[in-house]
Amino acid sequence: MTPGADRVLAGLRRAENQSCSGQSLSDELGVSRNQVWKHVQTLRRRGYGIEGEPGGGYRLTGTPDRLYPAEIAANLETTWLARSVEHFDETESTNDLASERGREGVPAGHTVIAERQTAGRGRLGRSFYSPAYLNLYTSILLRPTLSINDAPTLIHATAVGCANAIAETLSDRTAIEIKWPNDILLGSLKTCGILMEMSAEATRLDFAVLGIGVNLNVDREDFPDEFRHRATSLRSHSGAVVDRVRFAQTLFRELETCLERHAGGGFEALRGDYENLFRMTGQEVRVRDLGGGERAGTVLGIESDGALLLESAPGRPERIVAGDVTLARAEFPHE
Repeated sequence: MTPGADRVLAGLRRAENQSCSGQSLSDELGVSRNQVWKHVQTLRRRGYGIEGEPGGGYRLTGTPDRLYPAEIAANLETTWLARSVEHFDETESTNDLASERGREGVPAGHTVIAERQTAGRGRLGRSFYSPAYLNLYTSILLRPTLSINDAPTLIHATAVGCANAIAETLSDRTAIEIKWPNDILLGSLKTCGILMEMSAEATRLDFAVLGIGVNLNVDREDFPDEFRHRATSLRSHSGAVVDRVRFAQTLFRELETCLERHAGGGFEALRGDYENLFRMTGQEVRVRDLGGGERAGTVLGIESDGALLLESAPGRPERIVAGDVTLARAEFPHE
């Protein structure tokens, strides 16, 4: 959307459902009334309901169910995260676009949102189901001052932020849990996945991209067969339609809070919150490492650096820094 159309939209919002004259908008923007009319037409094509009568001005009557930057910005409670947003109706991968911005030197907090991904991916190259206009697919550019060894705990901080946003939206935390390292489960079914990709120089991060997919309004019955019995959405769980813009605003606020806490004190600053949502302790799991090797054992807990502590044999605990975990009680898709 053009800057002029954004400014017309802002003017209509300030009118608070009252008519706003074309002349007042013209004066405010410093453009002709004909240009105001063109901006109004742009907004209408984007799905905004705008009533207008000759001499009677314009009135905003409805907003589309789209994650437009202007909608996100309207009531956003962040300082730096998502203050710069790119929106796409369709793209291959929001992570790829955010990584491009990272290489271009774009500042931290820049956020990419897509209504649909044609090549969304999860961990280990898995595909990620991304139907249009139902969920949230977003990637956030970060430039943390971290060593490569400390960077993986950004996923843990992000998981807490995502879980908090889901809990606030549902007004309930009891069904929410974090599955190490990067999934949020709702009623034991996956509803959110996180994928972090990094660019590094020597031992320091240049930038990191946090890719987040949250199933909001997709009907569970519409999932592909391979996912249907393992995944859910907030709407399928609660029975209520989720306001996607409001959820995005909540998520970005919670993420900024958690990422700032992480920047100040590392994973230890969030460890209590993480462990309150971590219910894998005592569970039998299988862990597949990045080389394809697999081991089974009992989860003993989370270490201070975010590593998973696994007992694969009696009295023989071992640290799992990275890997793909499958719970014995069920198999879930991974982001």
